[in-house]
Amino acid sequence: MTDRPTVLVTGGAGYIGSHACRALTAAGYQPVVYDNLSTGHRSFVAGPLVTGDLLDGTTLARAFADHKITAVMHFAAASLVGESMTDPQKYYINNVQGTLSLLQAMRNANCQRIVFSSTGAVYGNADSKELPEDFPCAPINPYGASKLMIERMLVDYRSAYGFGAFCLRYFNASGADPGGGIGELRDNETHLIPRAMMALQGHVEFAVFGDDYDTPDGTAIRDYIHVTDLAAAHVAALKLLEQGHAGGSFNLGTGSGFSVREILNAIRQETGREVPHTVKPRRAGDPTYLVADPSAAKKVLNFVPRHSDLPTVIRTAWAWHQKAHPFRPR
Repeated sequence: MTDRPTVLVTGGAGYIGSHACRALTAAGYQPVVYDNLSTGHRSFVAGPLVTGDLLDGTTLARAFADHKITAVMHFAAASLVGESMTDPQKYYINNVQGTLSLLQAMRNANCQRIVFSSTGAVYGNADSKELPEDFPCAPINPYGASKLMIERMLVDYRSAYGFGAFCLRYFNASGADPGGGIGELRDNETHLIPRAMMALQGHVEFAVFGDDYDTPDGTAIRDYIHVTDLAAAHVAALKLLEQGHAGGSFNLGTGSGFSVREILNAIRQETGREVPHTVKPRRAGDPTYLVADPSAAKKVLNFVPRHSDLPTVIRTAWAWHQKAHPFRPR
């Protein structure tokens, strides 16, 4: 057994969780992955793996006891906006009920530090400017609503039980590990950058959902943050909790927004190829503009994105996709 602090990483076989595990290891921690592998990948796991669901209290309790967990990074969640509109029950059970089960296990194990993977979707159909953390939260889809409910739960756990809890609201996670070993890989890929790259490779069809938004080119605008920068912020938050910080809600983004068409142009510039696409109507639950004001995270977490310039995001993602989804013969 290692003498390094042991961190339970729920969803650690997934895209962001697996990058966080590598950042934890580099920072001197021992990550223990807790994942039901419904969307995660066993091949992404670095270190011990406990295969289990958050609603399985027995397996959770055993994980805390067997591995002497000192803190939790909580990534496990259903996270597709469109699906949440058609199957909200799945999101409230997986995300809210699952987190409540996790918090109960933490209390039983006397583990009171958690870094929670929240989202910019808590803000809803926000204004066309960079959003500070005190911008009113009014989510417009069940995914965002479920994350906001969890944030509220953590406020109460801080107050009543002395938990230290950071809620990190990140915007559009993107890019891939520069080493190329892990990246964004889902059976049902809906995110813009990976789906566009899969379309370049002939694996899927790509659609621009809505070109009639109130934006300069009519397509929705988002803030893209590299997954390596997200992972670093989670480690910084954990270290603050260890120093006695109570936590709080913080945006993780760059403060710059790019439209769908601007992303497609950046992919063309990086790969030398045009992404074939069609234009379809807007998807329900998609806001027009979602860009972070990251100044609070910079001040408290010393968060400075080092990999989130658009060329680096595109370059690392493209390198990963060529490895994960080899070109089909034409």
